[in-house]
Amino acid sequence: MAAQRRNLMQTHQSWTDDLPLCEMCGVGTAPNCVYGPDGKGTQSHPIEDGHLRLRGEDGCFLYGVFNGYDGSRVANFAAQCLTAELLLGQLNSSHTDNDVRRILTQAFDVVEKSYFDTIDDALAEKAHLSNYLLPHNENQKVQERLKELEQEVSGGATAVVALMLNNKLYVANVGTNRVLLCKSSSDGQNQVLQIGRPHSTDNEDELQRLTALGVDSARVRQAGQIAGQSSTRRLGDYRVKINYNEIDLLSAAKTKPVIAEPEIHGSHSLDGVTGFLLLMSEGLINALESAHGPEQVNQEIVAMVAAELAQQSSLEAVAQSVVERVKRLHHDVYVSGRQRATYCSRHEDMTLLIRTLNYPLADAALTPTQGGRIYPVSVPYSNSQSTSKTSVTLSLVMPSQSTLTNGTNTASTLEEGTPTPGSQSPTATLQSTNTQTQSSSSSSGDGSLFRQRGSQAAQPDETGRVPPYVDFSQFYRLWASDNSDGQSTQGGLGPQ
Repeated sequence: MAAQRRNLMQTHQSWTDDLPLCEMCGVGTAPNCVYGPDGKGTQSHPIEDGHLRLRGEDGCFLYGVFNGYDGSRVANFAAQCLTAELLLGQLNSSHTDNDVRRILTQAFDVVEKSYFDTIDDALAEKAHLSNYLLPHNENQKVQERLKELEQEVSGGATAVVALMLNNKLYVANVGTNRVLLCKSSSDGQNQVLQIGRPHSTDNEDELQRLTALGVDSARVRQAGQIAGQSSTRRLGDYRVKINYNEIDLLSAAKTKPVIAEPEIHGSHSLDGVTGFLLLMSEGLINALESAHGPEQVNQEIVAMVAAELAQQSSLEAVAQSVVERVKRLHHDVYVSGRQRATYCSRHEDMTLLIRTLNYPLADAALTPTQGGRIYPVSVPYSNSQSTSKTSVTLSLVMPSQSTLTNGTNTASTLEEGTPTPGSQSPTATLQSTNTQTQSSSSSSGDGSLFRQRGSQAAQPDETGRVPPYVDFSQFYRLWASDNSDGQSTQGGLGPQ
């Protein structure tokens, strides 16, 4: 039976490989990293994240981000199997919201059952050898085989999937990844909506569900993890699905406590919506939270994406630039030795998927097509313990390899459109966020994150100084306000 299922999944894989990719989507990734005392990072294990971005028939689009652990087997399996269960004729424009939710739930159920079918033989052999090893614990061959089997059957994944059908959005979540929907209004205001909450050990609804099963939720909350993971729902992971009674935290459970049932949200109408959809892996979220705290992670990510959309002409470049920026911020906090440095000694794989919704990319003629990228200068958060903090991120796009004459960009000897690594466009942006601690998952931005200096030549004033490329006045005001506490800023920060 297991062999038949494996053959079936191989067939599914060949079918799904022919499905077209969605061109209105970009993905950025970064591998896991552990920093040494010198600040240099090394990858501790192969990449375990996965993603999908496919276009089906009848106006159907499918996106997903999968956060694997203890290997990439489950994440890869889930991506292939979900595609086969959702985009091979199961969905069409005549389906109602209830139909779509039912099909999504059934698809996750098939993924879970099919995965365990593929490892059923290995689990049986592992159980048999484990029983044999008890009176023969000196048998080295048996021990080596058990290690091989453990590698074959171990691992799991969390998953978040976004489905678009009939211009409606449906989100199915299992675990601790995140989905943000950013809607931009005509007056420049940005509304950021987090769709759903992570299934983690601090989710009150999940703790109540575990309590109803006989699990001591107070111990779960205090531990912060179940079998090494913070998720209370996940795909695969036989330890918490088959052998959960052997885990101290779960031993009192009446039935399977860690489940693969998705939480379905939607539909959300996308008619007339201008903005973008973000799917983020847990590793990306945790890296930014470790560096800057959890209060404004959603707003920070949206601001980064909006900044890159204003600069880049490729969604792939936008997504990758944001991931690289988070990675750099995380590293900079670690090497700085500041208060949050202890939280930033390592990060897991990071994945960001961006799907635009009637959101125009920057004009290629006015953007850094020669490799330009926003390079942030991070100002640390206030050390005060108040619930209100001010954070300022100054993002600079430095001049390109072409020359600057009186502030005007003069063409270089490079052929037009030739990509040049490390070159940038002579623009600059100033981003500021007044951070308020709040429980709401929806907020509005100021809509004026970006200001660009004109291309006209800068004229010196009476002292011979040329006006700065960046207006720092807001930066000085916010910094002074956050660090006033009776200290004079004269002679310190600001223009003299």
